[in-house]
Order: sequence, then C-alpha cells, then structure tokens
Amino acid sequence: MASRIEDYAMLGNCRSAALVAKDGSIDWLCLPRFDSAACFAALLGNENNGRWRIAPADPDATVRRGYVDGSLILETEWRTATGVARVIDFMPFAGDQVGVTRIVEGVEGRVDFEAVLTIRFDYGNAMPWVTRVDERTVTAVAGPDMLVVRSPVSVEGEGMHSVARFAVSRGDSIPFVMAWGPSHLSPPEAIDPYDALEKSLAFWEDWSGRCNGAGEWSEIVRRSLVVLKGLSYLPTGGIVAAPTTSLPEQFGGERNWDYRFCWARDATFVLSALVNAGYHEEASAWRDWVRRAVAGSPDQLQVLYGIAGERRLEEYELDWLDGYESAKPVRVGNAASNQFQLDIFGELVGAFSHAVKHGVAMQPEADEVQNVFLEHLASIWRHPDEGIWEIRGEPHHFVHSKVMAWLAFQRASEQNREGRDPAFSQRWRTIADEVKADILAKGVDPERGCFVQSYGSRELDASLLIVTLTDFLPRDDPRIVATVRAIEEDLLVDGFVRRYDTRSGVDGLPPGEGEFLPCSFWLVENYVLLGRLDEARELFVRLIGLTNDLGLLAEEYDPRSKRLLGNFPQAFSHVALINAAFSLAHGYSATADIHATPEAQHPQGVRA
Repeated sequence: MASRIEDYAMLGNCRSAALVAKDGSIDWLCLPRFDSAACFAALLGNENNGRWRIAPADPDATVRRGYVDGSLILETEWRTATGVARVIDFMPFAGDQVGVTRIVEGVEGRVDFEAVLTIRFDYGNAMPWVTRVDERTVTAVAGPDMLVVRSPVSVEGEGMHSVARFAVSRGDSIPFVMAWGPSHLSPPEAIDPYDALEKSLAFWEDWSGRCNGAGEWSEIVRRSLVVLKGLSYLPTGGIVAAPTTSLPEQFGGERNWDYRFCWARDATFVLSALVNAGYHEEASAWRDWVRRAVAGSPDQLQVLYGIAGERRLEEYELDWLDGYESAKPVRVGNAASNQFQLDIFGELVGAFSHAVKHGVAMQPEADEVQNVFLEHLASIWRHPDEGIWEIRGEPHHFVHSKVMAWLAFQRASEQNREGRDPAFSQRWRTIADEVKADILAKGVDPERGCFVQSYGSRELDASLLIVTLTDFLPRDDPRIVATVRAIEEDLLVDGFVRRYDTRSGVDGLPPGEGEFLPCSFWLVENYVLLGRLDEARELFVRLIGLTNDLGLLAEEYDPRSKRLLGNFPQAFSHVALINAAFSLAHGYSATADIHATPEAQHPQGVRA
C-alpha cells in the first residue's frame, strides 16, 4: 500500500520528477519526461507495479529527512540500534540523460541496508528483461525503454525483484546510479555520482539564491519557488501542474485526473509569482511556451497542452492499477483539453499585459495576434462553457468566465503601445462595457446582492474570489463585499474554502471532494485588499501549516481526516501560496496586480 500523500518528497531535475516516501521507497517515476509512462507506479497500485526502496534492514529504524537548503536534493537520516546512516537522493542535471542517483553514507556505527528494485515499465504493466552486464551494471529492457543501474554493490534477482544487501560504517559511501535510455541504443554513459551531486547542488544554490524576499514568509516562498522550478520542463519552458496522475480529490472516489500537462490559464498566476520573486528569465521562458502553444487559429485554443505544446492528450484508463487507496479509475491523458473554457482568453491577455508592465518583453507581432484572438472572443463570449473547474456536465454561463472575457477586452482597451491603432482600443472598450452590463444584469443574486456561480443559479463558487480581485467593480462596492461574505458563509469548511457545493450536480460527477487550497489562498488576498489584515495573516498561517515536513502542498485538504488530497505536489497551490505571501508582505494583492489596474488596488476607504 502506498504511503500517505503528505509523506512523499519530490526529486526533480526540470525534466521529470520522482516521489520518495518516508520509508525510502520511490513509488512514482516517469522517464524520460514528466508525461512519459511510469517505470515505478506503486503509488497507484502496489509494490509489484514498480518501486525502488533503499532502507535499513532493521524494521525499528527511525527516520528524519530534509532537503538540502534551497534544492530538491533529499537527505534522509536513519537511526538503528547499531548506528546512523544517511541516504542522499537526487535527480542529476546530466544533459539529456535522465535518472535518479542514491548515495548511502555511514555516519556512526554500522547500519545494514536492503535495496529492493522492482522495475515495471508502462505504468506498472510491462515486466522487463533484466541482464547483468558486468559486476557493477544491470540493464532492464521492455519495449522502447531501458534502465541502467550501476553500483559497486552486487544486485541479485529474487522473485521478480532485484535485491542488494550491504552495510555501511562511518565514512563509507555507496552510490546507486540509475539512468534511462532508448532500448534500441547503447546504454547511457556512466556518470560520476559525486560530481553529479556537486553540480546539482551548485545549480540549486545558484537558482534559489536569486529569490526576492517576502518578509517573514521568505523561506516558505523560496521552497515553493523551488517546487515550481522542479515542475518546469527545461527544454521548452513549460510548467506541469503536477508530476502525478490520478491522486484522488476524494478517498475512494473517481475525481482522479492526469495533471502532467501545462494549463494555459496558469500563465497568469505563474507569471505573477515568477516576476514578484525576481525570476524574469523563467517568466520569459513560460511566456514563450504559452505563445508557441496557443499559436494557430483562435478557435483551436486549448485549455491545456503537452509540455512541448502537444495538443492531442486523449484520456484513457489503466484498468490494471487499483488506484491510490482504491480510488479508480486511474487516468492517463486529460479530456479537458477538448473543452471550451471562456476564461482563458482573459487570463492570457491579462498575463501578457502584466509581463510587459514588469519588464518582460513581448514579441513584435503580439498586438496582431492579440487582435485576432479578441475578434474571435467577440463572437463567442455569449456562449456557455465548462468553466475554470473543467466540469464534466452541461456547459453553463459561469460568472467567472464572463468576467475574464470582460478582462480581456478591458485590458486590451487600456494598452497604449506606440503605433497601435486607437480604433482597436475603442472597439474593445465598447465590447467590455457590453459584457459588464450583461454580467451585472444576470450574474448577481437579487436577494443576497452577491455574484453567483452562473447565470440563473443561486449557488456560490470560489472562482468568484478571482472576480473580486479584478477591477470589475471597486473594492468597496457592496456586491464585492457581499460576495466575499457569502463565500465565507456557504463555502468555508473548518476555515478552508471549497470550490463549490458538489452536491448541486453542476459538474456531472458524484459529490464529494476536499477543500481546494488555491481558493483559500485567494481568500487571503481578498482579506488583504479589504483591509482585513489580521484575518489574512491568520488564514495564511493555517494554510502554510498544511504543508508537509518538506514544505510541499497537494491540490486539496480534507479537514476531517487531516490529510492532503489530489495530485502532488501541486503547482497551482504553490503559486497561490507565493502570491498570497507577497500580498501579505507588501500590503497589496499579487494576483490583483495582474487582474486590476494599480489605482484600483487601493480604493478610497479601503485599507490595504
């Protein structure tokens, strides 16, 4: 059985990622890319679906772990009755070579270890042929994939597993180096594990050392930024939502999705986080990825893309995997890529406007491309859509989606770049006013005076917390204040925000899920803008208290079982944490810095 979600650590090298449990088992690893088929899939099944465990033979050994400062290099200290040992786990930065290196070091006394390697390609379904090449090297091959494992310790076959037993004493150091390669080529060249460790340490030290401070929250912000960097795909600049698929939003439920892709909507929040933290190079790389991915006819704009901009992300199920804690189905691919979600137009225009404002240069053709997309938006904004939450039910006229359409036209109308035709600005302003009038007529509850989830509904939706961060209405407008209050009344569960009431059936799925962590961070930013700073701080402290011992967050939290839920670690949660931290540190909303004009962020009568 897999460990609790919060008991995992992430290793990464900006090409893929591995999840390591506290018991020393790597239960999830996809090679050579984030979205490749897993060679270790015990996370979603059992040990026979692939894992790699290195741990003391003593079942009573105690464990303590932590990242090397500012990195994704994991150090795990094991204590037994006979001694102390350390395991260093990391994914080297070795050019195109991708793999995992594990170094076992003796610290005190003597510790007996056991390493059990179970390789199962194709998400735990394909058992490889394992061959000993020499005394230090074994290969595993199935179909297009090959793994090579090198170590001075002898590895022997035992019952369809590869096992090594050894001991370390003070001063001993035993490396295990695993690398992926195409099965039709020669094995990847051997790397020096200690040189690889030094280079990885240097990479992370240089990268994390450039982070702008966020006051008292600087350390948790830096950890979240390192996670975000680890979820980026270095060759293209894309950033995956998470390195996992099908970790459930409800234990035993079917809300299990593949998040190993890049969401165009995330451009807004990611750019804000990177720019605020001082990472303009990464912001430019993400901007360029988005620009390439969305290239083409605007009616072909997708919600999400592959890490290189791939568009065909067909969804299918892996029936041989039992699912995390029996949550089935296990899905690969994501059918949301074919959905119509109106809000992404506003998110993209807002993101690029924000990037320009903060010194991230735009391409010369940016205005022409934007006009083409806005002309298309002008013809479709009245249509219902599947919305930000990617519902699997009937489309609705979601208020958040309509406000994001308004934002696209409004931001375009405010752009005054040299050589720009003023007629376009006037056209976009006219349409923005038309969209706004439609929302105010149909998207406000006449009794409560707050925005609602969709036209004709009285349900609330946490995405309205983004609406209140725009300058759609002044911060002190009664409808803004009423919306935040209504969300507090209807969607708070033990102080955390749920997305919406799943019992309404709006999403076409069985009811039930955890509380959505990004929404709770959005509430922090709303509190900041409304001058409720003590409440903002209190909620933020509670939220960062949900991170695991390594500072990692999943997508959701279940306050009943006090466990994390959903894919892990989740970029959206960490980006929301970063933006909320900067909001608290500087007294303004980092998200509103994108969604609202500067003068709208500090309205008269509202303390921020």
